[in-house]
Amino acid sequence: MRALIVEDDFTSRLILQQFLSRYGECHIAVNGKEAIKAFQLAREGGAAYDLICMDIMMPEMDGQEALREIRKQEASARVPMANAVKIIMTTGLTGTKNVMNAYREQCDAYLLKPIDTNKLLESLRLFHLA
Repeated sequence: MRALIVEDDFTSRLILQQFLSRYGECHIAVNGKEAIKAFQLAREGGAAYDLICMDIMMPEMDGQEALREIRKQEASARVPMANAVKIIMTTGLTGTKNVMNAYREQCDAYLLKPIDTNKLLESLRLFHLA
């Protein structure tokens, strides 16, 4: 599994990286702009990500915008949804509006911080990544 962790908070990044590194290679981006660039480079290099864990509230470009752009690029490349990168939104935002927006933009899962690693593992198993 190749994973991209998109998180501006150092501690949250570290926790996710330590957990996910058991299952494969992990890369880091600290905002949505970096996430889109990493996503593009990985696809162009023939080693697309299997999983992106994306925070919603970040500087420069938030996770919702990055999610929209990634899905837009996949649609332009005619990537079937079954082969699309799995995106888990990670956030402290609990409002129904945030959750609904994330699913509307086609995230695959939504986990609240602090991340419950058992729930994260459930998602990985659901996506056949663990």
